[in-house]
Amino acid sequence: MTKIKVIKNILSANKNTADKNRRFFREKGILAVNLMGSPGSGKTSLLEKTFEAGAGDLRFAVIEGDLATSHDAKRIKRFGVPVVQINTHGGCHLDANMVGRALKELPLAHTDILVIENVGNLVCPADFDLGESKRIVVLSVTEGEDKIEKYPFMFKFAGCCILNKIDLLPYCNVSDERIKRTALKINKDLDFFKVSCKTGEGINRWLEWLRAKL
Repeated sequence: MTKIKVIKNILSANKNTADKNRRFFREKGILAVNLMGSPGSGKTSLLEKTFEAGAGDLRFAVIEGDLATSHDAKRIKRFGVPVVQINTHGGCHLDANMVGRALKELPLAHTDILVIENVGNLVCPADFDLGESKRIVVLSVTEGEDKIEKYPFMFKFAGCCILNKIDLLPYCNVSDERIKRTALKINKDLDFFKVSCKTGEGINRWLEWLRAKL
């Protein structure tokens, strides 16, 4: 019983801070998206392709979450996009307080879209509201067809699912249409896109989705 109470207290405190972040984003007119997915699903690669295709049109800032290193933040900096690295040192997700502190280091007066790239994980990030406007899950075709059913809560509460690495479909024993049907069965309101960060296929449609949410 004590353990359950502690977890509830942690989530309650996080929710209060998330609401504060959300009010801040609304006041500033910023679209904040929580980008989630497994390690290696292609979250950072998606951002790189997004910046290439949307340069000059949309003003981005990024919060990068990882257990250790600043490798992904360095990849983002190459595009001239403001970025803050958060290392959780073993924590499996970002929380609203971490995001709130990172906001102070970003030029948000000149930002249209804030991307919060969460720690690579299909479990823990689903429980923690960061104050985001939208939740986006990146799933790679190399992860197989069963990930959505095995980790349903990540997809149930997302606004968008991006199926990445579709250029590898001929080499994987998976069906992109079956993956899509499974995702929509769990969340009928889920927007679903197929992209390849290698070829750029589908990136423009993804950018159109972002512009529409703005």
